[in-house]
Amino acid sequence: MHWAELTGRRSIGHRGTINAVNDPWTIGRVSTWTARDLASRGIEGARLDAELLVAHALGLRRIDLYLRIDQPLNEAELGKIRALVERRRRREPVAYILGYRDFYNRRFKVDARALVPRPETELVIEAALARLKARGEGPLRVLDLGTGTGAIAITLALEVPSATVDAVDLSEAALSLARENVAALGAEGRVTLHHGSLYKPIGDARYDLIVSNPPYIPSEECDALMPDVADFEPRLALDGGADGTLVLRSLVAGAPQHLLPGGSLVVELGHDQGPAALGLARAAGFPTVGVTLDYARLDRVLCADLT
Repeated sequence: MHWAELTGRRSIGHRGTINAVNDPWTIGRVSTWTARDLASRGIEGARLDAELLVAHALGLRRIDLYLRIDQPLNEAELGKIRALVERRRRREPVAYILGYRDFYNRRFKVDARALVPRPETELVIEAALARLKARGEGPLRVLDLGTGTGAIAITLALEVPSATVDAVDLSEAALSLARENVAALGAEGRVTLHHGSLYKPIGDARYDLIVSNPPYIPSEECDALMPDVADFEPRLALDGGADGTLVLRSLVAGAPQHLLPGGSLVVELGHDQGPAALGLARAAGFPTVGVTLDYARLDRVLCADLT
């Protein structure tokens, strides 16, 4: 397929013939063409990607693509679509192209400064909320380590009005993005950002909850990730060292001295890190530990509670 095909004046017929101007590109036709083009390049979820890109280029909702399926497009509109699809052809993540990712019913700005929030991380939110609500109505303190976009910190602050969150990241770039999300989503005064590694920026402070989505992919696997991730998302947020638990080990070991009595640690894990995480939590002195599975029945969230 060539971009010369994607013009408002001519199109490719079912047998490869070029149709005249009275057979223009419509929203339905360009959406189908784009989905097929992306699929032919080995891109998973090509239909969804195509609809998101076409809708974004036209300033529409996805449902509008179907409500206006026969609406013809002019060359300016096709040019906007073409520019976005070219970026996706190079395997740039759709979230970076759109400039946002929806997470726990809120829209977060995303770009190459930080990892794109994943649906699996909403399981971290669920586990964290359950523990915060169990703590009662009093003021609650939360620490988010490796905040990235700020998705976890901001979500917890806005979902639990009595909570304030300290959010830490080693990347200044990620913190600048998180700062933009804090302002855009109205979490100023509720989320405080800190630059540094794990517990260093917060000194001896103690919290009701420590939460984290740390880098947990083994180093040798990082380069083998699909291009959408390996070529675009920050390696600092992905690389968990030789076995994927380099950051996890320090995070878990340091948690008890930064938790209030009865406090909890909730951490996202790699798909096979449950046994190692449980061992680390027990060694750190947590009396109650468990691992929550994701929707694919894989290890996903370590939950460790003090008495």
